Amino acid sequence: MAKIKAVQANEARLKTFYKEKVVPELMKELGYKNIMQVPYIEKIVVSVGVAEAVSNKKILDVITKELGQITGQHAIKTKAHKSIANFKIRQGMDIGAKVTLRGRVMYEFLDRLINIALPRVKDFRGVNAKAFDGRGNYSLGITEQIIFPEINFDEIEAVSGLNVAFVTTAKTDEEARQLLKGFGMPFEK
Repeated sequence: MAKIKAVQANEARLKTFYKEKVVPELMKELGYKNIMQVPYIEKIVVSVGVAEAVSNKKILDVITKELGQITGQHAIKTKAHKSIANFKIRQGMDIGAKVTLRGRVMYEFLDRLINIALPRVKDFRGVNAKAFDGRGNYSLGITEQIIFPEINFDEIEAVSGLNVAFVTTAKTDEEARQLLKGFGMPFEK
């Protein structure tokens, strides 16, 4: 019995909340008979596109470091898939950074995003409730990385935006909306 409690103590707060509150709620609301039918978040992908990286290579290193601080996991640089002459981009050039979060780190990031970062957005009225892709995944755009407390406002070189993609096992957008609402995602009315 002590071993089970030790594992639960090491579990992310939001994951425990999901198991104890969200799963029974979703089973009741959506009429599931089996616990395995309940959707869950598979992964969260946080990415940044840096247009200035074409002319200033150092800015991408700074953005990658900041993305690592925000997510708690090392970020990787992303490369251009094809050349675009109008934007002076060549194939294979570093143009962004991304992090894929799973497990404990994912739940901790989601907890910080919902409870700390989003309330710090100026004139916040909720996140877009229509940003679902039709297959149960949700995308969220954040205009400034400075809403995260891990970023020191005095040390940033440039304000950049983030794209946060929530990949769920939900089959429909409504299931995914109910799942994210269960976690406390503040959708606009």
